[in-house]
Amino acid sequence: MEQNASYKFLDKIDNPDDLRKLPIEELPEVCKELREMIIDELSRNPGHFGSSLGVIELTVALHYTFSTPYDRIVWDVGHQAYAHKILTGRRDSFCTNRKLNGLAPFPSPAESEYDTFTCGHASNSISAALGMAVCANFKKEKDRHIVAVIGDGSMSGGLAFEGLNNASAIPNNLLIILNDNNMAIDRSVGGMKQYLLNLHTSEGYNRFRNTMSKQMAKWGLLTEERKKAIIRFNNSLKSLLMQQQNIFEGLNIRYFGPIDGHDTISLIKVLNEIKDMSGPKLLHIHTVKGKGYKPAEECATEWHAPGKFDKITGERIKPTTDGIPPLLQEVFGNTLLELARQNPNIVGVTPAMPSGCSMNIMMKEMPDRVFDVGIAEGHAVTFSAGMAKDGLTPFCNIYSTFMQRAYDNVIHDVAIHKLNVVMCLDRAGLVGEDGATHHGIFDIAYMRIIPNLTVAVPMDEHELRKLMFTAQLPDMGPFVIRYPRGRGLKTDWKCQFEKIPVGKGRLLKDGNDMAVISVGPIGYKAKKAIAKAEECSSISIAHYDLRFVKPLDKDMLDSIGKKFKKILTVEDGILAGGAGSAIMEFMSDNGHDDITIKRIGINDCFVQHGTVDELYKICGLDEESIYSSIIELANKN
Repeated sequence: MEQNASYKFLDKIDNPDDLRKLPIEELPEVCKELREMIIDELSRNPGHFGSSLGVIELTVALHYTFSTPYDRIVWDVGHQAYAHKILTGRRDSFCTNRKLNGLAPFPSPAESEYDTFTCGHASNSISAALGMAVCANFKKEKDRHIVAVIGDGSMSGGLAFEGLNNASAIPNNLLIILNDNNMAIDRSVGGMKQYLLNLHTSEGYNRFRNTMSKQMAKWGLLTEERKKAIIRFNNSLKSLLMQQQNIFEGLNIRYFGPIDGHDTISLIKVLNEIKDMSGPKLLHIHTVKGKGYKPAEECATEWHAPGKFDKITGERIKPTTDGIPPLLQEVFGNTLLELARQNPNIVGVTPAMPSGCSMNIMMKEMPDRVFDVGIAEGHAVTFSAGMAKDGLTPFCNIYSTFMQRAYDNVIHDVAIHKLNVVMCLDRAGLVGEDGATHHGIFDIAYMRIIPNLTVAVPMDEHELRKLMFTAQLPDMGPFVIRYPRGRGLKTDWKCQFEKIPVGKGRLLKDGNDMAVISVGPIGYKAKKAIAKAEECSSISIAHYDLRFVKPLDKDMLDSIGKKFKKILTVEDGILAGGAGSAIMEFMSDNGHDDITIKRIGINDCFVQHGTVDELYKICGLDEESIYSSIIELANKN
């Protein structure tokens, strides 16, 4: 563990109580030290960089103003939570962030009482915080404050709007902080807006407002219905004066802002003035992603999670790629563009991940045929379905873990209609340092049970290209292709397109004593394990690439069931309901009851964070573990 640099203030802050003992005028220096520490640590130990730099002042203001952990701060996503971690007792262990057995990549209630909710996926903060606010009312905890912090990008998620809608309809004192870093919402300007901000956050105004509310209630004039009417009238008057509509006040949520999210002292002043107001309220702040580090400020996308870098020069340290296979994401992006040039009906759809999934390659050449719909996975699928209904062929690329959020849309809007939507599940399998909320280990199990779907798992880049070509052919229906994060296996990845027969697997190597059936790129680890097992023993092992989890290659499986009494299945996914389960079901249903089948995959658990190689070993999916499983099965009577 590397020794952290010495800091005048941070070294004395072991928890937010220590922060609250400081004079308010010292807080900008605390923010400066936090920024220095995060830049220093992330230059060596990569993580989510720009987002965390952008909310340092807000984080300090929140912990200074509110009595955490009794008061609840609910972060949305968690990319921005590094300053929060440092201030809440994890300063000295921050160097273990995202490492195996170290700090979790995102806030986790299992790690700290200051982490109120799991936040690896976007748009859930308002709903979760609203539940906590209602619980506080239910328990008569009138002094407990609940704060949801949500970014403008996360506001595009449907769940955020569901939370807002419900917050406007039930009694609660929730405070929502909208962190707007100019990525989605335009900056508001003008003297009248600032005037109204000052008016509606002034102690005098709110004292008068609250006094009048209590007096009217005492007189019996302020029923719940009249209260809503008065709020609506107040909001309408503000909209008239400001000459703009406000969606939040349209929902009877009091709106304050926008204000500078990098002015710690002003933030604290405003938070103190509005925190005890009754009813739901929203504070809109403007921040800069990557604030305080010029390279990150100038290129927010690249510095979202930049990897290692030189903190002095800002130069990102990239490993050499000469003679190294490309990222599978790059193979996808380049292949999609090739196919789109040939097929004018192909369009691309991504929920806020054009660079992550490499759909930006097609976007650059064909901007009118690629649609970034924002953080809205369910909409991305149904939007794709609508285009497919009238003749287009959408390639809808969604990370495996995020496709979980669109499950009903896949069933109701794509599968039932048998629409030609190609759903590419990027980051399938174990993804590494982002941990439990991001591992794409459930997709095989949750997709293979849906009627009308084709579910394909390419073993390498050539298979990926051929499956993408196959999926866009006429009348293929809903087609799922899942592939992992990271680099492929071939430098000569650009093979010719050809149609792959749907539902047909491959014999990779013949054998006589037992069969290994692998699914996807994990097959290359199985291949090495098989070679080692044959070298170290006298067993003869056949190796099959299942290729399609749905429909299964019944002819291939039937021939395997007739020839072998021992079968090992290997998959980079959850065992329960996965490819191995499908194979066992087939064997049982087709009279192959005298076979011993051993399955290798992810057990019934959430896998922690760490490097992919570390996690493969823990889960028994590395080459040595597969070899041991082969020997164990071979020796079993």
